[in-house]
Amino acid sequence: MAEMVETVCGPVPVEQLGKTLIHEHFLFGYPGFQGDVTRGTFREDESLRVAVEAAEKMKRHGIQTVVDPTPNDCGRNPAFLRRVAEETGLNIICATGYYYEGEGAPPYFQFRRLLGTAEDDIYDMFMAELTEGIADTGIKAGVIKLASSKGRITEYEKMFFRAAARAQKETGAVIITHTQEGTMGPEQAAYLLEHGADPKKIVIGHMCGNTDPDYHRKTLAYGVYIAFDRFGIQGMVGAPTDEERVRTLLALLRDGYEKQIMLSHDTVNVWLGRPFTLPEPFAEMMKNWHVEHLFVNIIPALKNEGIRDEVLEQMFIGNPAALFSA
Repeated sequence: MAEMVETVCGPVPVEQLGKTLIHEHFLFGYPGFQGDVTRGTFREDESLRVAVEAAEKMKRHGIQTVVDPTPNDCGRNPAFLRRVAEETGLNIICATGYYYEGEGAPPYFQFRRLLGTAEDDIYDMFMAELTEGIADTGIKAGVIKLASSKGRITEYEKMFFRAAARAQKETGAVIITHTQEGTMGPEQAAYLLEHGADPKKIVIGHMCGNTDPDYHRKTLAYGVYIAFDRFGIQGMVGAPTDEERVRTLLALLRDGYEKQIMLSHDTVNVWLGRPFTLPEPFAEMMKNWHVEHLFVNIIPALKNEGIRDEVLEQMFIGNPAALFSA
């Protein structure tokens, strides 16, 4: 029987994932957007138009599957994602999980921590959304999203890591993480494995925030996947330049790590809450943060450095398939 992967339109065989972007957001909002309803009204039809346009751009470059790991507290909307998938034919995989303490919504589970139930509640949430469905949508999460702070995994965040390792042992779910400003990649991997998680089903995300190849090698030594998934984000949230990312990625590919690396942009295609405009100089630095950047700019640069098509296919096709079938 073929291994199946949960998408927002139901399970699909792993073989049908095809070329995959491992980390993009169709909708995202920092917690608090829910209260700015007068100026920040969610206009679903307009948002759908923008999301469908982004999906069609991805498809033009052969993308068949997108993992949207938007945390529950940052506007995750599986029913909206299903509309995007139905209109475009794109496979979209959504998540269950919460954002890191500094930019997430910690009071809810911090309160439950005082009651002594938080970690079991988080585990129950993960299990319900992975196996039963999210709210009344009937849509099951396909991955667990975790996140840690800059330079540490807080006690609050550790509850989610432990609950995720426990849920993964029960379900085989893939875990995808957020690392903040190029820190805690090895520590995340070590903590998850300490609690029984399977390294073959873990993607340590945003690793391209760090330009030291030894940091990456230390993380890769745990047997996990890593994601260079923020191409286009420069000068903000502690991000390096794309040129630095490419140099670091080339060093790892020349060391033969292509079977443990995936690529993406971490784009936000619709921001929840009121609109905003990036001030200069950030607007200029961020001009390539869009869903075609890898294909228009980064892949040609990699090919110019001698990276073969087979290596690119491994990162975009082979590794996601292996991740979801492990």
